[in-house]
Amino acid sequence: MKAAQFHAKEDLRIEDVPEPSPGPGQVKLRNAFAGICGSDLHVYYSPEAAGLDFDHPHPITGSTLPQILGHEFSGTVVELGEGVDDVVVGDRVAVWPIYYCGECPACRRGMFNACQKIGFHGLSSRGGGMAEFTTVDATKLHVLPENVDLRMGALVEPMAVAWHAVTRGGVEAGGTALIAGAGPIGIGVWFALKARGIEKVLVSEPSADRRAIIAALGATVVDPVNEDLAAAVAALTDGDGVDVAFDAAGAGPAVTSSLASLVSGGRVVVVAIHERTMEFLPTQLVMAETEIAGALAYLPEDFEAVIEAMSRGVYDTTGWVQEVALEQVVDAIHSLRGGAGAKILVQAG
Repeated sequence: MKAAQFHAKEDLRIEDVPEPSPGPGQVKLRNAFAGICGSDLHVYYSPEAAGLDFDHPHPITGSTLPQILGHEFSGTVVELGEGVDDVVVGDRVAVWPIYYCGECPACRRGMFNACQKIGFHGLSSRGGGMAEFTTVDATKLHVLPENVDLRMGALVEPMAVAWHAVTRGGVEAGGTALIAGAGPIGIGVWFALKARGIEKVLVSEPSADRRAIIAALGATVVDPVNEDLAAAVAALTDGDGVDVAFDAAGAGPAVTSSLASLVSGGRVVVVAIHERTMEFLPTQLVMAETEIAGALAYLPEDFEAVIEAMSRGVYDTTGWVQEVALEQVVDAIHSLRGGAGAKILVQAG
């Protein structure tokens, strides 16, 4: 079968590899679509800084390079391994791709998304979504309802990242929010807020193209470079400040401006990965009893919540999702690195 295999820095190849067979408790999927994630860009351009150890077998999966990429993906069940009886051939699914140890402090607290040995199918596993087929444990499958197609199913994973971040934000219906960054995760945060009844949302984004994309979906936007962000927040909240702000940009100024935009007792949720350190004055937190929280990946219930919201028609892919063939994945990575587009789905099968 054809697969996109990562070998080394800036070395991703479309190759013929053996077609997998499911073991006990596993299923074989015909992959449909796989999203290109920011993590894939980190792996491709800077594997040493991607937070993954490619020099040793993964402690949970035992995988080594080369690695088939694709951890945001959907597919159709085509074969069942021994003992699998809760899905059937023909089911269309999204895949919760996390591998966790079950023993570390995070796992013992049910925080499998923060496992100290965490792995992902399509990043540190045998197989991935950017191939014609893959095999995964049946427990990782989330069956899609009839009105959620496979294209939307491949977006469940990144939208679950955003959903989990909104959960960490603790904002309730009728609240107010600021989103810094209008890439795929920022867009996902906007949809998750909308799904939960938070209508007063401001999106801060310096890129004119990305502002236009999310504005076309119905969001209120501001250019933090050439416009007055503080004034826009004041207008949204009658001068109070927002209940919660989300850093989906991964830049220091996004965090500092988010902190300055909070109401007393508000919270900043950092969901973006930062490549550089930043400075801020912790006294800011003291004087207004504000706080900063992190949000990493997702739990299975986040997948279920996103799929349910998709079935209600909350999510709209117009203008921000495009598709490419498997053979075009390297060009697509280069394009995303250059700032073009928002979310690219690879047609895997």
